[in-house]
Amino acid sequence: MINKLSEKIHSNAVEKGFYREKRNLGEMLCLIHSEVSEALEADRINRYTASDVSAILELDDAHFKVAFEDNVKNTFEDELADILIRVMDLSGYKRVDLEKHIHAKMRYNAQRIAKHGKKY
Repeated sequence: MINKLSEKIHSNAVEKGFYREKRNLGEMLCLIHSEVSEALEADRINRYTASDVSAILELDDAHFKVAFEDNVKNTFEDELADILIRVMDLSGYKRVDLEKHIHAKMRYNAQRIAKHGKKY
């Protein structure tokens, strides 16, 4: 499921012109970081989605866009989605089997000690 979603996200980015020139890995990683910073700022100002996103998703395209911009855009949840979209686009671009790597890392982390032996 994750790999299929990564492929769909990457295909959309290609379609929207983000890959007309060769991509710079450092830039792509910095853009992920910028989305993390935006999520932090949304939390700092307590900007969270108050609406039921499921209901918004049921709207036709014209009404969806307005409802999304009014209720979801730039919220904490929206920025978390942006983080994952950028990560999944990068994994699609680099052909990383993200699903297997997540499962492998989760299995590894399950065997580690509390807080991985660190203070925090």
